[in-house]
Amino acid sequence: MKKEDLITDEFLKQFKSGDELTSFLKNIQKRGIEKMLEGELDAHLDYDKHQQSPNSNARNGYNSKKIKTALGETNIKVPRDREASFNPMLVPKRSNMVDGLENVIISLYAKGMSNSDIEEQVREVYGFDVSTSTISRITDKVTNDIVAWQNRPLEPVYLITWMDGIVFKVRENSKVINKTMYIAVGLRRDGKKEVLGLWLGKSESAAFWMSVLTDIKARGVQDLLITATDNLNGFTNTIKNVFPESKTQICVVHQIRNATKYVVWKDKKEFTNDMKNIYEAPTKGAAEAALEDFAKKWDHKYSYAIKSWRNNWDELTVFYEFPVEIRKIIYTTNLIENLNGKIRKYTKNKLSFPTDEAVMKATFLALREATKKWTMPIRNWGIILNQFLTIFEDRVRL
Repeated sequence: MKKEDLITDEFLKQFKSGDELTSFLKNIQKRGIEKMLEGELDAHLDYDKHQQSPNSNARNGYNSKKIKTALGETNIKVPRDREASFNPMLVPKRSNMVDGLENVIISLYAKGMSNSDIEEQVREVYGFDVSTSTISRITDKVTNDIVAWQNRPLEPVYLITWMDGIVFKVRENSKVINKTMYIAVGLRRDGKKEVLGLWLGKSESAAFWMSVLTDIKARGVQDLLITATDNLNGFTNTIKNVFPESKTQICVVHQIRNATKYVVWKDKKEFTNDMKNIYEAPTKGAAEAALEDFAKKWDHKYSYAIKSWRNNWDELTVFYEFPVEIRKIIYTTNLIENLNGKIRKYTKNKLSFPTDEAVMKATFLALREATKKWTMPIRNWGIILNQFLTIFEDRVRL
């Protein structure tokens, strides 16, 4: 008989309301928690109930404790030992909440809800109060997770690494200032994406990116085959200083935005369509010819845009060195911009953050929610991997 068949339709018919079913489930949960606590004490004392104790410590009755779970409040019996050294993992001392509900609170916080909003949500859904200070204590536990995650070893090589920054308002010395959260996402040799880390700085700069890249290298990365970045001044040289063999592609979408920033509204559609002929050209030679045609038409009116293309030409056209499948995923930082959009969605309710730690915690939790589905290799991975093996054979196999 399958496990799901043990609960029959006839059995479920005995419950005439949702409250009756909830009461039954709470009773099952209570018994389950108490049995697990008994098991924890058995392991702590190193002998089973009704056996002779092999040491001086032994069972010493029970304490009653009110706990809060996803099914509401309930009273349980917590076994004691004579030496009072037993601290159960399921319901630790000085805690009245089980992991399931703590995970719910952390998830709500990750989705951008304030502590007071979470307090109200828990009260409405579960029927009991959780103070904002308790919510802060629960979410503060994430700090240890962040430290471990930020210092974890990384892969020796990433095929593509996308890098970008997202700006938050953070309070510092009684003022609210802009700070940039730097984010790097790497494509591993198994085709899966991985966020390499989060770094908070006062403003996006090549100098700060140098410290980010140095940290990445210190955690075990030996090579970044291709990097995709915005056109921050000096960024390419910064990457070359740390990873000399890396091919650096400036994001074409960033270039388009910068080029059209001061184009008047009536010209914008035609200007943008003409620019497509440059970055959609089949070869670098054809792209150069398209740039010349573009310049002849628009240089008299928007010379700064033409100059921007020419000044960044080598880094803007790196993608032409690769097959079409690789081109599509390196000529833009859309992947990381989409990730930034999801982080913004989760943090939009927070107009500013009180501390650096608060913005780091919120970003980390939002990131954890946003990347839950990063479990499969990217599309066309078999083809892309073979192309990388052909172009970078020795470096891919590091």
